[in-house]
Amino acid sequence: MTLKISKRGKNISQSEIRSMSIECMRLQGINMAQGVCDLPVPKSVLRGAKLAMDNGYNIYTASEGLPEPRQAIADKLNHFYNLRVSPTEVLISQGATGAFYSTAQALLDEGDEVLLLEPYYGYHAATIVALGCRLNYVRLRPPEWQLTREMLEKALSSRTRAILISTPSNPSGKVFSLKELELLRDVCVEHDLVLFSDEIYEHFIYDDHEHIPPATLPEMRERTVTLSGFSKIFSVTGWRLGYAMAAAHVIEAAAQFNDLVYVCAPAPLQLGIAAGLAELPMEFYTKIADEHQEKRNLFCGVLERIGLKPAVPEGSYYVMADVSRIPGNDDREKAGYILEKTGVASVPGRAFYHDESGRNLVRFCFAKEFDVLEDACQKLERLALF
Repeated sequence: MTLKISKRGKNISQSEIRSMSIECMRLQGINMAQGVCDLPVPKSVLRGAKLAMDNGYNIYTASEGLPEPRQAIADKLNHFYNLRVSPTEVLISQGATGAFYSTAQALLDEGDEVLLLEPYYGYHAATIVALGCRLNYVRLRPPEWQLTREMLEKALSSRTRAILISTPSNPSGKVFSLKELELLRDVCVEHDLVLFSDEIYEHFIYDDHEHIPPATLPEMRERTVTLSGFSKIFSVTGWRLGYAMAAAHVIEAAAQFNDLVYVCAPAPLQLGIAAGLAELPMEFYTKIADEHQEKRNLFCGVLERIGLKPAVPEGSYYVMADVSRIPGNDDREKAGYILEKTGVASVPGRAFYHDESGRNLVRFCFAKEFDVLEDACQKLERLALF
């Protein structure tokens, strides 16, 4: 008998991000494709994890996570956003992607439709497809990536169950304004929709912009699933630790799916995160934002100078660049050309669109140590087109 791949399995393929990362590794280039923050891990986080290992926290935990980090996350949400959160409203999972998968399993049925703002993060789309749900797209356009009520209403159907946003956005760097969040709130309330809000880049905010969690808006606390984590801000992408914050009954149901797929997040690493949340001062977060704004300015300045016009991000640490002047028939060939000529890897724009709208776009990640970023800038200067 020949084993046959399921219909769902045929719809899932290796991401463009991972493909470009593999090719970059083969060429020993600078990987600006994958969102790996290259900063040192805070010592308090490492110390907390090691202490937990030494004290025997090396076995299974409850599927929803240990009490200490759940309380620390609740305290953080209260401190940063004045969100009164109980630990029973927090689920710790294998990254924000695991938290999304578990909560989506708890709230969505096969055939439900989810509105996805485009350009989108590929893992969001793939997760929805893997659940057997339908996707409909709301196209945001550079450089402002503005969202309107009309755009949302046009995309709604009788099957629409949820809206999924990323703020600050991967890949566009869009930070949704209060006005845009209020119109999202109005649509969600009027049409009885769930809002999944991925806020993993919440501390990477630039200029005069402000991160506003949708759950802080009136009438949104009970219908919002807030997703975030520590891979980026603590530079521990390999630890795979993220969380969901939602109503307690949603967390209880999601924990069963978390148990089924992941069992639990790594026990000692959870306590490392709790130590970081408890010990790191506010200056840690503001310094990270200031440093990445400086990196953004440096990198976007180079892109502008060499003719790859950037949509300057308001947050996160990605930038979408126009590569219409680079040789190649499409985005994949253009990203390949850049990698071959400069040794700098980017992600083809198709990774963030459901159609061919990304054929003249690539995404760069500028979350690198300054010396690495400056090296990448010098290499990209070879593409000067003026």
